[in-house]
Amino acid sequence: MKAIEFKSPASQRVYDNYIARCKRVVQILSKEDQEECLMEVNSYIYEYITDHDEDEMTALLNILDRLGDPEITLKEVVASKKIDQAIKTFNIKYLLQALFLNLRNGIAYILLSFMTLMLVTFPVLIVMKIIKPEITGIWVGPHTFFFGIVEKREGIREIAGNYFIPIAIISCILLYLIIIYILKAIRKKKP
Repeated sequence: MKAIEFKSPASQRVYDNYIARCKRVVQILSKEDQEECLMEVNSYIYEYITDHDEDEMTALLNILDRLGDPEITLKEVVASKKIDQAIKTFNIKYLLQALFLNLRNGIAYILLSFMTLMLVTFPVLIVMKIIKPEITGIWVGPHTFFFGIVEKREGIREIAGNYFIPIAIISCILLYLIIIYILKAIRKKKP
């Protein structure tokens, strides 16, 4: 992004400060997405200043007032781009960031966040199966079903045995793919 150069040092300082705030907000994004967001903001500022016959500082303050605080106005853009990044890369880090940034956007994101937290339990269960195989597994009883760690009780038995670890790994992968595809479906619904 090519920075706009102003005649007035005060205008330049206001502009530079605003762009620096924008850069801090979008720093969580990839370099390409950061550049795209900053160019968009910069183009709004440039177009407004060139289209209005106000003095430089007044025009700059007017457009910055219209754009609003970058910490608020760019939050939606950043959250949206993080979802796109998570969907494209299948990276768990980006998925967690996307869900965290979108928690306030509805119950679907809260449920997806809960499902993502469930993903953490699978590696823990795999380790527990190795350490304490007698209490970890898939347990069934007359009217019960447990997946995980259970204290031995009368009437329940472990049915997975040595297949528990592959079942946990496959379940983890499937849950992750389900989360990503639900995110894609939500993303397609939004304009």
